Amino acid sequence: MAPLKNKLLDALSSEVQERIFPHLKLLSLPLGTVIYEASEKIDYVYFPIDCIVSLLYVMVDGSSAEISVIGNEGVVGIAVFMGGESTPSRAIVQSAGSAYRMSASELRKEFNSESSIRMLLLRYTQSLIAQMAQTAVCNRHHSIDQQLCRWLLLSLDRLSTNEITMTQELIANMLGVRREGVTEAAGKLQKLGIINYKRGHIQVLDRLGLEAQSCECYKVVKNEADRLDTYLKDALDV
Repeated sequence: MAPLKNKLLDALSSEVQERIFPHLKLLSLPLGTVIYEASEKIDYVYFPIDCIVSLLYVMVDGSSAEISVIGNEGVVGIAVFMGGESTPSRAIVQSAGSAYRMSASELRKEFNSESSIRMLLLRYTQSLIAQMAQTAVCNRHHSIDQQLCRWLLLSLDRLSTNEITMTQELIANMLGVRREGVTEAAGKLQKLGIINYKRGHIQVLDRLGLEAQSCECYKVVKNEADRLDTYLKDALDV
């Protein structure tokens, strides 16, 4: 796999790539891998290639809720260049795959000395913050059915297939709801012929139908992601 399969790395100038790429290490990340825990010092950042990483806020009683998802459009560990060394969230692999790892100190050095990478990372951070804000709105105002649709769509946008490997219990943990609620919501989508769910595997059969069942939150996040994508493509043309 090539670093260029991560959109942020791909958008860097050839000069910056020549400096950064020797510091990247390709890792295989199985489902459920915890990249870092809340309040833990972040020693490495990760540039996903074909995996998806969820950022979860974990409560004292062990319950959790997802605040954002990161795929090959971004980087895991923005705290290292935003002035902190840790974050209150846990980063866990939601969909297995690969990612490039880079030491936090190396990325911080590039961020502080190279304006082009600084602009790219800050623009990505804006998109991530928008996703976090919309997730908070969705969790507060929309039904479990709509939240599930939003979650499935955001996952699909970061995968090369229409299949997601994820148990209902894990989805419930991501959404911060009871498993029974996810079971009921998934059952409705299956009856509508939108998904097929079997033993931890979700196959999306009708993407447009899924979008129709979702709330406006998905579209807001998707529009911001598209703006980021355009920005990154424009950076390639410079």
